[in-house]
Order: sequence, then structure tokens, then C-alpha cells
Amino acid sequence: MAAPPARADADPSPTSPLTARDPPGRQAEKNETACEDRNAESLDRLLPPVGTGHSPRKRTTSQCKSEPPLLRTSKRTIYTAGRPPWYNEHGTQSKEAFAIGLGGGSASGKTTVARMIIEALDVPWVVLLSMDSFYKVLTEQQQEQAAHNNFNFDHPDAFDFDLIISTLKKLKQGKSVKVPVYDFTTHSRKRDWKTLYGANVIIFEGIMAFADKTLLEGLVPVSPCRLLASSRSLAHRLHQLLDMKIFVDTDSDIRLVRRLRRDISERGRDIEGVIKQYNKFVKPSFDQYIQPTMRLADIVVPRGSGNTVAIDLIVQHVHSQLEERELSVRAALASAHQCHPLPQTLSVLKSTPQVRGMHTIIRDKETSRDEFIFYSKRLMRLLIEHALSFLPFQDCVVRTPQGQDYAGKCYAGKQITGVSILRAGETMEPALRAVCKDVRIGTILIQTNQLTGEPELHYLRLPKDISDDHVILMDCTVSTGAAAMMAVRVLLDHDVPEDKIFLLSLLMAEMGVHSVAYAFPRVRIITTAVDKRVNDLFRIIPGIGNFGDRYFGTDAVPDGSDEEEVAYTG
Repeated sequence: MAAPPARADADPSPTSPLTARDPPGRQAEKNETACEDRNAESLDRLLPPVGTGHSPRKRTTSQCKSEPPLLRTSKRTIYTAGRPPWYNEHGTQSKEAFAIGLGGGSASGKTTVARMIIEALDVPWVVLLSMDSFYKVLTEQQQEQAAHNNFNFDHPDAFDFDLIISTLKKLKQGKSVKVPVYDFTTHSRKRDWKTLYGANVIIFEGIMAFADKTLLEGLVPVSPCRLLASSRSLAHRLHQLLDMKIFVDTDSDIRLVRRLRRDISERGRDIEGVIKQYNKFVKPSFDQYIQPTMRLADIVVPRGSGNTVAIDLIVQHVHSQLEERELSVRAALASAHQCHPLPQTLSVLKSTPQVRGMHTIIRDKETSRDEFIFYSKRLMRLLIEHALSFLPFQDCVVRTPQGQDYAGKCYAGKQITGVSILRAGETMEPALRAVCKDVRIGTILIQTNQLTGEPELHYLRLPKDISDDHVILMDCTVSTGAAAMMAVRVLLDHDVPEDKIFLLSLLMAEMGVHSVAYAFPRVRIITTAVDKRVNDLFRIIPGIGNFGDRYFGTDAVPDGSDEEEVAYTG
């Protein structure tokens, strides 16, 4: 028989690492606050004024609605839509996301606890996934029942567990996912779904978070294990979709008051309907399906967001797990494939005296900004023209003005899309537009975290239906290939075939060429020159300096480093 889950307010003991009491001073303060909260949450305050009638229902959606995926704290901005994490020299995910399951009754404070955990974790990339987004599409009969508060939304059958499982699996693998946006007023999914990406931490919250066996066991059969019970249990957790399971235990009266407040003020429902639904469906479902899952939790959090000790202990454990999963991918890239010949997917613009002369000018540190821009643009135009020759062409016949047939060639694809890696990559956009009429342009912003040295995806804008296009991915310099690999991974996550991606760069280091080619052997790599070395700071040697600073006239970094490794590009 499994041991009961640890309660965060239990007496501390050597066998229960995640148990603790609040300090006396904090406990007294919290008791006083809790008393005030109970007074403030009186039922009378929730009742509509006499004679006002029922307010019309307001359109409300699930937490995966279209809003800025940001959580701003006093320390930093947390991107709650996630990002593709690092990929190693094999093109696979170098470290797996840490997935936290957050269960509990309706209005128990799960979302508040989740946001407190996110803020306390102080990591820049977190995915917050709400189970409310995964309600099944209702039939006409079920829609009619829901309109009269006669449909049970608190039953396991109300949720699309197949979609939940596939979504969590993809997020843990670092892949992008489409998440439905649920409208609680119309009881239906909205037409536009939201895109989420993998992250350092995934928090999945919902009333049935532990109700499906697959969520707990992942791909192999594993019995529920206690938090930090043994090294063997930690090894088993690597095979689970949920690495940590938390149950928020809140008094039923408080949950009822919160639900009344939420459904009346936010969802435009009347008090009679809310109470009817609570007594008929919510409370019986909690007793039958939700409360029994408490025994599967690794830790129980009584009082929800008021239990700061529990949240602190949870955060400490997640931090320790993230540290174990850390991997210096840049160092791995630096040591990989250095003795191999350059790949066949690499094409270098022929080094004619003209091309070499332009390289001489833009590499010269004494070159003025005007000349640097002029000759860089010339090289970009030549590079784009050279790259277009690798697109698929087919035979075609046209009629000339003289009335004669001409056997020629025409582009055999659907469309060409350019994607620039900001900021330096956008300088190549005019050259692409000059030779490709009506080309579509997308942008990706990747910046290096100055604390961790890892590139991070900060902004993404891609045209619709990009999966059918040939994509010209543009960056001016590529040294380690780390950012280029992340950008390629983003395109693959948007279903762009690998053999339809063309990576273009004015200057590349051999390390970057090897890294990209080994990770993505079908991506065509096209450049005007390849330098052999990078220094200890991963700067291209002899290099070109910080391309963005020289092109835009901004202040250079003191060490004269390439832009790709600083602000980021490449």
C-alpha cells in the first residue's frame, strides 16, 4: 500500500523532506490574514442587489486565451508561453522540461498556486497549461443541457484526455503544440487555437490532473512514488509525463464561495444556477473523482496560496531537478565534428577576385560604415542569387514575342518565404525582396542569456501556412551554430520540411557548419565564406566583428565580439 502524500503543514520528520511549519511570526500573521479573508469572502457580498435582475453572461475563455504570455515580477519578465529549449549537436533536445501536475477541487486556488510557483522559481521560460482548455466539443443535446446547468463539466468524460496526453508529450519533447481556447459562455472551443512551445518548466493544472493513468505513468507502467523517496523513484520519474504531482487542498466552503464569486462576476451566471450545478455535479464529482487522487500526489498543499512554506519547498525541489538536467550545449558543439570534412550540404559562393575584394573591405576594421553597408549589400545580393539556384525547377515552354517557343525552366514550388534571425538577419531582407517578387517575410528574435550563456527565443512571427513553402533562413554570421539550430528547430516545429530549409549567412565558422549539418543533414547551408576557427569565447577568427553594430552604427561590445554570441544572432 502506497504511503500517504506529504502534507506541507505536517510536523517535520527525517523521512518527509518536504514538510515544514511556518515560523511563529509568519504563522501569527497568516492566521490574522486568513481570518480577514474569511470575513471578506462572506456569501452576502456575492449576492446581486435586490431588483437588479440577472446580469447577462459575459464571454470568458480558458487560460490559453490570446493575451501576452507574460508574468511580470519584481525581478524579471517570465514568458509563460514557453520556448523551444536547447538542442544538442544531434538536433535532439538536450534537457527535458520539468513537468508539474497541479490538481485539486474547483476554485481551490490551483491557478494562484501555479503563478506563485512560477514567480518564486525565477526561471525565464515556463508553460502554464490549463485543463480547462481541453473540454470536449459538446453535441447539440449536451449544449442544451449545459445552457440549463444540467451538464456535468466535473466528470472525467468531459475532458479530451487523448489531446491532453499528446500535448504534454510534445511539450516535454520541446515541440510546439496547438492548444484549444475554450469559451465558458458558449461552452465551445473558439476557432483560433493558441501556439505554445516547450520550456524549462511545464505546469499543468486542472481538477482532473491526476485522473488519467497515462498522465501518471507516461510510456511505462510505474506505481506512484513519493517525492524524494529514493534514487530509484527519481529514475522512474524520468519516464513519467508528470515529474511532480501537487494537490491543492482547500476547505469546501471556501471553494464554494470562490466559485460563486467567479461564475457570477466573471461568467455572467445567476446564483441559483451556480448552486444547482454545485450540488448536482461539482460536489459529488469532487467526492468521487477528485478527492481520491490526493493519495497520488507527492505533496499536498493545505490552504492553497496561503501556504508559503509548501510553495518554498516545491520551488527548492524544482530548482534541484533543473540543476541536475543542465547541460552546456555550447561546449558540446565546440567539441563535435571538428576533424570531419565540410558537409556536402554546404555551398560556398565561388571566391572570385571580386568576392574576395569585397570580403577584404568589410573585414577591415578601418572601413567606414557607409562602405561596410554598401559592400555587405552587394555580397548579400550575390548570396541570395546563388541560393535561389538550389530551388527546384521544372521544364516549361513559353511563346516569345516573335511567335517562337522557348524551352525554359520555372520554379517548381508553391512559394518562397524569408525568415530573418534578428537583428542582423533583417539586413538581408532587402536583397531577398529585390530578387523574389512578393516574397513573404517572417522574423525570429533569439538572444543570449548573459547569466547562462544560452540562446533564448524571445519573439516569433511567421506567415501562415509556411509548411508548404521553401524557407530562406537568414543570419549574417554563424559561429557555433546554436541560434541557427534553434531557428531551424522552430521551423521544423511549424511543419516546414527539413529539405525545404535554406540557411544563408555571409560568414560562418567551420564549427557552426558542422553543428548545423550534423543536426539537420537535409538543410542546405549557403554562405560566402567559411573561417576555420573560433576563439575561447566562440568568436569567429579572423571574423568580421559585430556585424549588427557595424551595420547599424551602434556601440560595439568591448571585446569586439561577433553579434551572434552577444545580443544574439547566430
